[in-house]
Order: sequence, then C-alpha cells, then structure tokens
Amino acid sequence: MNKDYLYESDLKGAIPPGTLPKDSLVLTRNFIDNWVRQKLMVKQAVNNLAKDQMDFTKQLEDYQNSLIIYEYENALVKQKLDTIVTDVESRNYYDANQQNFLLKDHIVQIKYVKLPLKSSLQKQFKKLLSSDSQDDNNGLVELCEKNAVDYFLDDQTWLFFNDVLKQIPIRTYDPEEFLKKNRNVEVQDSMYQYLVCFRNFMIKENISPYSLEKQQIHDIILNKRKIELISRMQEDIYTKALKNNDFEIY
Repeated sequence: MNKDYLYESDLKGAIPPGTLPKDSLVLTRNFIDNWVRQKLMVKQAVNNLAKDQMDFTKQLEDYQNSLIIYEYENALVKQKLDTIVTDVESRNYYDANQQNFLLKDHIVQIKYVKLPLKSSLQKQFKKLLSSDSQDDNNGLVELCEKNAVDYFLDDQTWLFFNDVLKQIPIRTYDPEEFLKKNRNVEVQDSMYQYLVCFRNFMIKENISPYSLEKQQIHDIILNKRKIELISRMQEDIYTKALKNNDFEIY
C-alpha cells in the first residue's frame, strides 16, 4: 500500500502573510482537502489505466523541449530586440492599416465636473467649462481642485462613451443621435450635479484616431519584430547545421 504524507512544510505559501487566524484555518483545511482529493484521484486512475496509457515519456519530452526553446527565445529577444519604435514608424503603420483600426464604440473628448447637488458655484463652473480661453481653463482647474467632488478636464484625450456613461448618469437610447445633438449637458442624481462639455466625438465603425491606437500599434510593431527575429534565428541555426553536416536525413 502506497502512503503519501502531507507535511507542515508543504503548506508554506498556501497561506498569504497577514491572514487572520480564522481565515488561515479555512485556507489550511481547503488546501488539505484538495490535496487528499487529488491523491485519491491519482490512485483511482493508476488502478484503472493500462501501463501504456500512463506512459507520458513523449509528452514530457515534447513539453521540456518547448520550455527550453521558449526560454532561449526569450533570452534572445531580451538581448537582440530593438524596442525603440519611432513616431514616424508608428504613424506609417497606422496610415497603411487604417481599416484594421475601426472603432467598436463611440468615443468622445469631454470636460466634466461633478458637484454637490446644491452647490452655489454651478453658474461659475458652467461658464468656465464652455470657454476656450486658457485663462478660463486655468481658473477652472483651480476651482475644481477646491470645490469639485470629481472632474476631468483633458479634452484632448479620447474616451469611450460607454465608459463615460459609467461615471455620469446620462440616459439615452440612441447614443449616436445624442452625441450629434448635445454639446453642453447637465444631469443629476440624488446627490450630485454633473456638468459636461462635449468637445468632439466619433461614431463607431469609423477609423479610430491615431492617438487612441498608438500604444496598440507600438505593441504590434514590437511583436512583428520579435517574430522576425526568432524566425531569423531558427533559419540561421538550421543553415549553419546544414553547412557543418550536423544532421543527416535518410
């Protein structure tokens, strides 16, 4: 009869530091219960499978080879990959592949301020929100810092309209029509007043602006370089081995 033992040392790492005693006890019991269940399943499987069904030599060899290659390729990438992507390169990729960057949602550029429901500064906030003056914008920043519950004033950044709706209780059944017809919006809930100024918007299925896709393009370019680097490395190894007669095909 095979005997398996679970020692106290095996529990290290199962209980996060700082866990309360009562929670630690629950986690320990769960760990032990899962360990016992796994051992019972293994025993049941061993007793019911043929020897050839339990021979994983080939699978283990393939898995080990995959891990070795993966680690080597990662080391090569860290050493050799050029990670600098210029804005020109990124922009050229965007221009050549714009149909791959279609918006899946409406996007907006906005300023908004969240105020207590009965704030006496609503008129002042509305005036500053609607202004394009830099002085008024500076005044708005100062006013928000002192009096707003929350605010967002970077109207050069594109936001997904659905994300905006999670922060501001705007109700609309037709977002496209709403965006076309509204620039300055006031809404409220039971506690707060929301003042919103829509500076710009784009409807989904249009080509996404470059600024919104820049990071994704950067990642795409790096991934392409990575694939090309690994491919060249594999081909170089094969060519060198062929030249040196390091292998034979019968």
